[in-house]
Amino acid sequence: MGSLQLSKDQKLKEEEYTGDGSVGFDGEAASRNRTGKWAAGSIILLNQGLATLAFFGVGVNLVLFLTRVLQQDNAEAANSVSKWTGTVYIFSLVGAFLSDSYWGRYKTCAIFQTIFVIGLVLLSLSTQLFLLKPGGCGDETKKCSTHSSWELGLFYISIYMIALGNGGYQPNIATFGADQFDVEDPKEGYSKVAFFSYFYLALNLGSLFSNTILGYFEDEGLWALGFWASTTSATLALLLFLGGTKRYRHFKPSGNPLSRISQVLVAASKKCSIRIPPGDEANLYEAEDSKNAARKMLHTQGIKFLDRAAFVTPQDLDELKQNEYYNPWRLCPVSQVEEVKCILRLLPIWLCTIIYSVVFTQMASLFVEQGDAMNTRISNFRIPAASMSSFDILSVALFIFLYRRVVDPIVRGVRRDSNGLTELQRMGIGLVIAVMAMVSAGIVECYRLKYARKDCKHCQGSSSLSIFWQVPQYALIGASEVFMYVGQLEFFNAQAPDGLKSFGSALCMTSISLGNYVSSLLVSIVMKISTVDNMPGWIPGNLNKGHLDRFYFLLAGLTAVDLVIYMACASWYKSMKFRGKAAEEDDEDYEV
Repeated sequence: MGSLQLSKDQKLKEEEYTGDGSVGFDGEAASRNRTGKWAAGSIILLNQGLATLAFFGVGVNLVLFLTRVLQQDNAEAANSVSKWTGTVYIFSLVGAFLSDSYWGRYKTCAIFQTIFVIGLVLLSLSTQLFLLKPGGCGDETKKCSTHSSWELGLFYISIYMIALGNGGYQPNIATFGADQFDVEDPKEGYSKVAFFSYFYLALNLGSLFSNTILGYFEDEGLWALGFWASTTSATLALLLFLGGTKRYRHFKPSGNPLSRISQVLVAASKKCSIRIPPGDEANLYEAEDSKNAARKMLHTQGIKFLDRAAFVTPQDLDELKQNEYYNPWRLCPVSQVEEVKCILRLLPIWLCTIIYSVVFTQMASLFVEQGDAMNTRISNFRIPAASMSSFDILSVALFIFLYRRVVDPIVRGVRRDSNGLTELQRMGIGLVIAVMAMVSAGIVECYRLKYARKDCKHCQGSSSLSIFWQVPQYALIGASEVFMYVGQLEFFNAQAPDGLKSFGSALCMTSISLGNYVSSLLVSIVMKISTVDNMPGWIPGNLNKGHLDRFYFLLAGLTAVDLVIYMACASWYKSMKFRGKAAEEDDEDYEV
């Protein structure tokens, strides 16, 4: 009778509290009904939409701000934007490290959002008071005067504060949103997968206002108004986030991951001469369950050198018997070893996403410059070139709906598989569509050049080809994002160890970062090679004298090569497995 009552009490407790180790605002086990789920997830989605509106209110037209207000040429402006955007995502590693190690995701999000707001205030003030001189400058006809070094310094301090704030916040808000759904509960586990699609949709809808309304005002030279609107949006996002504090679920930080990784590498190196017999898993050490919420990881085959770190030698056995503790620089638990294996297995997949990010970053730079040199007028109304990215956003929204409501159910029915396409398969499809996008952009540029005036000085609208011919390349990029970036978010969040979830999201962002830097490097190399013998080069200040089409076709070729390498890496990848984890997704092999 007593055991029956105990069983009932345990079942009631499981129903009342989450089973994934999350805690509430008070630090106790999180209530299943009073915390998390879509009540908290919706707050985070709204926060993401407003914060993205603020960020892209600066980023989407930054290349035009640099050329019109700060007097940079096209290649220099494209490189400046690529470096700035790359820096945004490099800072995501800083935010992920602080979150996973010390602060936790809630505190990290709050601090970096505050920095983001301060940077926007500083940018708005410096633009209104110092940079827009003479008054009314900054549109397509009236250029601004040169600026002093301290005025430029203030501008760069403000935009890199924005980079720090947004970069440190982004990987943590995605993971923090996923934290609101208990993966141990089947219904919440399904909602967690859906959350990433809606998160990416919120990100794109947030940027829609920036790319249309704010983009139009900034294109007309109303830069201060656009930046102040971004500041207001970021402030509302921060207040909304803080308002939901008591609804959130939290995971406690698990300490410095660098020390855990270093311990495995050192311990394995110390035992490099030891040969582990095949199948001898009984002598691999696993620590007793601790209060740490991280799930225990099962041993996997592969990267066997690291298994030495968990192999119990006679010396290790004597220490355990005498002292009841182990030297972490000589002996590591299997879960800790598997954590390092997991990271090493993720790296080849991550590296293959960088070339895709080179394609993606063209929307913020060369696509805008290409559109600016096309016919942008409908009657007396001028369409800002940057606002064409609205078609990318609409494409993302359309393809998220089509994938979740049409494609995924069909695939599940045909394959008779409840999981549908794996994340790696979707990422491969994203690369294929990216090749198509670059080919489309190259063909459009060929025709733009055919109908362009070569003798223009200020070449805005110098081609009679309508800017709406850019719609296919933007739509294809949007479709590829749904498969690549949503799949990437899900993949790295699911496959990152429990103590490194923010790091998993940061990997997505740093691939975008390195993509921007590689894009900048490619532009520099192409310009250096193509300007020999006093040639204007592929991407000159006057695009009508260049060959931007060749650069697009080059990217299409590089992405095709990357796809082949990616397929090889994806077929090699083996997923991690957890002890006591019933979910099928953790036991399946990811394939393309």
